[in-house]
Amino acid sequence: MRNPLQILLLILAGEAIFLLPFVLARVFRPTFLAVFELSNTQLGNCYSLYGMVALLSYLLGGTVADRFPPRKLMALALFLTALGGGYMYTLPSFEALRLLYAYWGFTTIFLFWSAMIKATRSWGGQAHQGKAFGFLEGGRGFFAASIGTLSVVIFTWAIPSEIDIISLAEKQETFQWVILVASVFCAAIGLLLLFSFQDTKEEALGDANGLGSWKDIKKAFSNASVRYLMLIVLSAYVGYKITDVFSLYASEIMLFDEVDAAKVGSYQMYLRPFICVFVGFFADLTKNVIVLCYAFACMLLGALLFATGWVVTPAIGLFVLTLLITALGTYALRAAYFATMEEGKIPFAITGTAVGLISLVGYTPDIFVGPIIGFFLDGSPGIWGHQQLFMFLAAFSLFGLYASYRFWRIVRK
Repeated sequence: MRNPLQILLLILAGEAIFLLPFVLARVFRPTFLAVFELSNTQLGNCYSLYGMVALLSYLLGGTVADRFPPRKLMALALFLTALGGGYMYTLPSFEALRLLYAYWGFTTIFLFWSAMIKATRSWGGQAHQGKAFGFLEGGRGFFAASIGTLSVVIFTWAIPSEIDIISLAEKQETFQWVILVASVFCAAIGLLLLFSFQDTKEEALGDANGLGSWKDIKKAFSNASVRYLMLIVLSAYVGYKITDVFSLYASEIMLFDEVDAAKVGSYQMYLRPFICVFVGFFADLTKNVIVLCYAFACMLLGALLFATGWVVTPAIGLFVLTLLITALGTYALRAAYFATMEEGKIPFAITGTAVGLISLVGYTPDIFVGPIIGFFLDGSPGIWGHQQLFMFLAAFSLFGLYASYRFWRIVRK
C-alpha cells in the first residue's frame, strides 16, 4: 500500500465532490424542500436529470480515466462543482436548479468518478483491496457526517429565532450560509489535491489509446464479473439513494422538528466510517463477495421492518434499531462492491473502462429512484407512502442477494 496521505486525499475529494448535489439535500431534506420551494417529486426530477447526464458520463469518463492522470481530472472536477455551488447560492428557480443538477452530472461523474476508483484500486494493490475501499468509503462517511454536523451547527447558529416561527426568507438566508461553506470546502480540496496528490508512474503516463477505446469496452463487458457487478451495484445503490428519506421519515412519521430531523440525517452517516472500515478488514480476511451477501441480507431485513408500518412514534427505539440495520447493509455494500474487482480478475489496465460500464448500469437509480420516492411519498402521504417505498427497497435487496450469490460462484471457480 502507498503513502497514507494519498488515501486521505482521495477520501476528502471523494466526499467533497458530492456535498452540493446530494449531502445537503440528504441532511436537510425538509429544509431543502422549503428553501427552494420544491415538492419531493420536483427534487426527484432534479436527481433524474442529473442521472441522465451521468449515465453517458460514466462510460465516456471511464475511458478518459484510463488515459489521463487521476490528480488532474479530480481537481478540475472539484473546481467546476464548487462553481456550481456559487450559482446554487443564488437560490435559483426549479427549472434553473434542474439545469444545475445536469451540470453536476457532468462535473462529478465524467471527470471524477472512474479516476477516483482507479486511484483507490492502485493504492490498495493486490492484497489490500478491502482495506483500500473500506478506508475510502469509511473516510468519506466520516467527513460527510462531520460536515453534515457542522452544517447543522451553522444552520442552527444562523437561525434568527425558533425554526418553527421564522419566515421563508429568513430560512433561505440561513441556508445560503450552508451552501457557501460547502462550496468553499469543495474548491479548497481541489487545490489540495492538485498540489499534494501523487499519481503512480502508470497512472501519470496513462494509455495513449484509452480514450474512446471500443476494444477496451468490449473486453470489459465480456468479463462475467463486470456484468454481475452491474447488477450488484444497481441493487446496492437503490438502497443508498433511499437513505435520503431517513430525515424526512423522522420528520413526518416520528414527528421530529426540522432541526432534530436534520440531526438524524447527519448522525446516521456516522455509522458509515465504522461499518466501512470494519468491513474492509473483514473482507481482506475472507472475501469481499461474502460481505456482499451478508450486506444484502441486512438491507433486506431493515427494509421489511420499515415496510411493516410498526416503526412509528413513539417507538423511537425501534426506529433507531431499524435504521441501524438498514444502514449496516447499505454502507457495507458501498465498501465492498468495487473491492471485488480484484477477486473477479478484472485487468487493472481497463479499470476505468470497467468502472464506467459497471456504473453505467449500477448508478441508473440516479434517474429513477428520485421520481419513485416522489411518486410514493407525494402520492400516498403519511406512513403508507413510506411503507410502499421500503417494499420497493426490499425487492431490490432480494435481487442483489441473488446477483451476489451468482458472482460468488464465479469467484469460487
